[in-house]
Amino acid sequence: MRFRHRDHLVHLAYCTNVHPAEDLAGVIAQLDRYAVPVRERLGAERLGLGLWLAAPAAAEVRARPGQLRAELAARGLEVVTLNGFPYAGFQQPVVKGAVYRPDWAEPERPAYTVDLAWALAGLLPEDVMHGSISTLPLCWRSRWSSGWADTARAGLEKLRRELEAVESATGRTVRIGFEPEPGCVIETVDQAVALLKDLDPRYFGVCLDTCHLAVMHEEPREALDKLTEAGLPVVKVQASAALEARDPARARQVLERFVEPRFLHQTRAGAHGADDLDEALAVLPDDLPWRVHFHIPLHADPPPPLAGTRPVLRQTLAELFAGDGVHHIEVETYTWDVLPGRQDDLAGGIAAELAWTRDTLTELGLEEA
Repeated sequence: MRFRHRDHLVHLAYCTNVHPAEDLAGVIAQLDRYAVPVRERLGAERLGLGLWLAAPAAAEVRARPGQLRAELAARGLEVVTLNGFPYAGFQQPVVKGAVYRPDWAEPERPAYTVDLAWALAGLLPEDVMHGSISTLPLCWRSRWSSGWADTARAGLEKLRRELEAVESATGRTVRIGFEPEPGCVIETVDQAVALLKDLDPRYFGVCLDTCHLAVMHEEPREALDKLTEAGLPVVKVQASAALEARDPARARQVLERFVEPRFLHQTRAGAHGADDLDEALAVLPDDLPWRVHFHIPLHADPPPPLAGTRPVLRQTLAELFAGDGVHHIEVETYTWDVLPGRQDDLAGGIAAELAWTRDTLTELGLEEA
């Protein structure tokens, strides 16, 4: 879906990393199984996808982007942004810390991102000249060292040259957004500024995930001011909400239902933190509010006494669109299959999230285009 803000278009999409397909045939099959029903439920003429292409699919699409582009157009779908964070296997039974590998000091990561950049340039609609790719915030914190940083810096410089080549060959600009995430070497906006400020802002910036922003207890206005002052552009916003327990002692039994084996659920309580929810339940103080990296549906509150951090998402969007705004918004709830209780209607849930986001954008003064 497209919206107009001042003098530019804003593209709203949902992220397909919720689906397990990892080759081109599987990606096309998921368009009919999920994306088209979502578009129809919304009554939208055109639906945006924040496409996740696992590494094998990225290579396939780079080789022949026209095939997927035609399949998208035939179904009233479009792609202006890719999720390049998970390399592969994101919907396997156990993911946990594997999602952070390969990282930016391993050759597979820049090679994968180059494939994504060429693929995206070939998928962009005729009237769209800018695409975005979100990626992991360099590495998990335990991997960080000065030698690691030197290797990553060399890989990022090679990527910059490839992005220049993409722009020269296609006339399309593709920008990379590093996504601060709890537990990584970049988990806050301050760390993003410190480690990314010297990158070329024509091609590099930040992907602001509002679930992660909330888990780290960052204030949207302050975070955005820091990025502006540093000259780091917000390449993309991932519209997401975290799980919140304002009284963890009272919420313990309900929180236990959210412990699951697939994804990491980093948890923060003030200055205290744990890398997963089961660890948090064992070690974190329960006299402070908890925020949990568990993406919950945007349109529905979790079971009481839990809450969600939708107010952080709405405030972030309000602060952005009080100014120049952002071009790409991607609803990213990849946890439907691991939410407590059976989720039978995935397309319906995704459509409801997009409808909530659409209504929020129009309340903030954007016009559907």
